[in-house]
Amino acid sequence: MTDKHPLILDIKGNSLDDGPGIRSVVFFKGCPLSCVWCHNPESKKTGSEIAFDPAECVGCDTCLTVCPEKVLSRRNPFFIDRDRCTLCFACVDECPSGALSRVGREMTVDEIVAAVVRDKPFFDTSGGGVTLSGGEPTLFPDFLARLLAALKAEGIHTLLETCGQFNEAGFMEQALPLVDIIYYDIKLIDPDLHKKYCGVANRTILENFIRLTKSAGKGKFMLLPRTPLIPGITATPENLSAIAKFLADHDIKNAQLLPYNPLWPAKNQKIGIAEPKKTTDDSGNWIPREQIMAYQSIFADHGIAT
Repeated sequence: MTDKHPLILDIKGNSLDDGPGIRSVVFFKGCPLSCVWCHNPESKKTGSEIAFDPAECVGCDTCLTVCPEKVLSRRNPFFIDRDRCTLCFACVDECPSGALSRVGREMTVDEIVAAVVRDKPFFDTSGGGVTLSGGEPTLFPDFLARLLAALKAEGIHTLLETCGQFNEAGFMEQALPLVDIIYYDIKLIDPDLHKKYCGVANRTILENFIRLTKSAGKGKFMLLPRTPLIPGITATPENLSAIAKFLADHDIKNAQLLPYNPLWPAKNQKIGIAEPKKTTDDSGNWIPREQIMAYQSIFADHGIAT
């Protein structure tokens, strides 16, 4: 999609986990990273996709009849032959159960604002607002800036969740003045490991973070670095110690460690990914609470509260 019309995955209201207060979360489609553990794999591509949930399928075979390319078959591993599918969405339009669904839809700035502004009384009473997430909203700097401006015109608190891989000049000039809080992911310090597990090196991410710390220090917005705890990848003493030192070197006093959810691989099957890249032998397990506390102590030793 063009910058003017990114696809929106979803807008979820009544969120208590994506920033302060009660919030509505706008999920953008498209991300410059390709993390092997991505909890929202449907957000990686910028273009539309079709998801198939076999648990919702009622076996009516309506979709098989209406598909003009005949790319649907119960003999296909994931029902849809995606190499031949033209994304006409005839199957989605006719599916009575919702087993087939469109992933990503165009929405204008006005449509997004209209969808979230109805919850403004909840934002105001709880200290909440709107969180822009993804995917990666900064892939679309002009659209992002226009959306942020429209939200601020309604008196709505704004929070941006970002991986940090963005064009510094465009973001700093257009979007940053309109953001109240930034949740900034720092996953791995080692550039080679970052490229191995996230698809790109992390030089831009770390440089952008350093620039943001200077602006945040002036009280213009709140900056909170976050690290997802992925067993054997990000959740190692070596990586977490390196991240904590990096943050301490830039006078960061607060950070967040994101709990690991091992249920993400099931999402891949709905969009036709046969087997996500294997992370580690522990990737199917929850991280024990005592281990999380040990990771928190690494940051505490550097004077950083988590």
